[in-house]
Amino acid sequence: MEQAEEAEVVLRLDGITKRFGALVANDGISFDLTKGEVIALLGENGAGKTTLMNILFGHYTADAGSVEVFGHPLPPGHPRAALAAGVGMVHQHFTLADNMTVLENILLGTGSLWTPRLGAQAARARVAKLSADFGLSVHPDAKVGTLTVGERQRVEILKALYRDARILILDEPTAVLTPQETTALFETLRKAVALGLSVIFISHKLGEVMAISSRVLVLRHGRLVGEVSTSDTDRHKLAEMMVGTEITAPKLSERTPGPALLTLSNVDTSRRGNAPGLAGVNLTLRAGQITGLAGVSGNGQAALAALIGGLETPVHGGMDLHGDVPADWSPRAALAAGIARIPEDRHRTGTVADFTLTENAVLECYADAPYSRKGWMDWSAAEGFAKKIIETYDVRCPGPSARIRLLSGGNMQKLILGRVLEAGPKIILANQPVRGLDIGAVTFVQNRLIKARDAGAAVLLISEDLDEVTALSDVIHVIYEGRLSPAFPRGTMTPAQLGTWMAGHGFEGGADAA
Repeated sequence: MEQAEEAEVVLRLDGITKRFGALVANDGISFDLTKGEVIALLGENGAGKTTLMNILFGHYTADAGSVEVFGHPLPPGHPRAALAAGVGMVHQHFTLADNMTVLENILLGTGSLWTPRLGAQAARARVAKLSADFGLSVHPDAKVGTLTVGERQRVEILKALYRDARILILDEPTAVLTPQETTALFETLRKAVALGLSVIFISHKLGEVMAISSRVLVLRHGRLVGEVSTSDTDRHKLAEMMVGTEITAPKLSERTPGPALLTLSNVDTSRRGNAPGLAGVNLTLRAGQITGLAGVSGNGQAALAALIGGLETPVHGGMDLHGDVPADWSPRAALAAGIARIPEDRHRTGTVADFTLTENAVLECYADAPYSRKGWMDWSAAEGFAKKIIETYDVRCPGPSARIRLLSGGNMQKLILGRVLEAGPKIILANQPVRGLDIGAVTFVQNRLIKARDAGAAVLLISEDLDEVTALSDVIHVIYEGRLSPAFPRGTMTPAQLGTWMAGHGFEGGADAA
């Protein structure tokens, strides 16, 4: 009897098929989830993972197939029915109201609109407890529109947990956590799973998949191509199952860095909403060197990126660029100085959704030759540039005239990367360049950044993924509440030691980068 209870099926997908025109996003997918089980869902960007989860949660209606939750058919196309059945989902792309507070977003849909403050005190206390238990720090009264990408993801996690989900779908839930916070989250999930919670865990971090899941399902081109017990596989095998071929990790060769291209000296900037500005920051970016910046989201990364990208000016301290102090600092001045940016959010600030690939490819250079002639756009030249990026960077798309919103995240990122690197920049601001990408796209982007570094560019890599920072950086800084740690040469700090700095330990003496 006890064994049968352990094998209780809480979720069953049978023959799920979904088409978007000629594209088959899901092709006859079937699997079960049992009580107290964590299954990981893997696949390249565009493999059909998000579509499948959106069908489960009611955002899409399947063309064929059925979903059962706790033995009962789930009405298709009704998210409220999924919530009522005990299914909670943290979406890859956020579903939050920017003009509302964190607490209001979490409570939205949980009570009557006519009594919005009913039970607010108890709700605040519960959110505070969830925040502490899961290591998801975010101010309940902050307006969501002022939050960073990482903080918004924390709100999404809290929003799902608040609703007492018995089946929880987590899409990249640890992207903004320190190693210690990830460990704490996994410990909490394990306790919840022991009490009967069932989890579908979507992540591109194969180490996390191995650590938290009991079973792995692999999608490729909309089909379920593999299913394996976690105990019977490893990271390398999972990567090969995802892409259908062997994956070679990027290799960073030792090299002597060149001269300083950008230097910040004791720089302060203004606060950015609830996020801190920079506080006495000293930083040097050198030619032929990747400088990694680690830190929990919301600790000043946005302020540093805005400063280097020309969107922010120092209120104190100095900035030296190629041996000169810029008089008027702006995005145009940054572009003219050879600074290129891979923005943190490819959807909000990296692209214009309804523009074509061609239009997005020339967003930052449309006024320059050869794309502009006497004030008129040369669309033939612009399209040629887009085609070059598509071919060189393996952007999988219908063509240069397609709307960029139709692309998967990985292919959208490749277009941005091509736009940045084909300009031959001297300084590259790479802000979360592989967030949400599959292992194949991650490898491609990272190899391109290494190639740019070897060609003499100075790269500032801002990432909350310590594996990425330690693998790609020649030197590493940690940022905490707007302050910068000393520069740690490659290989001198373990992830756990860096995580300690990310939690604020080591800054007591006000240490800055040398």
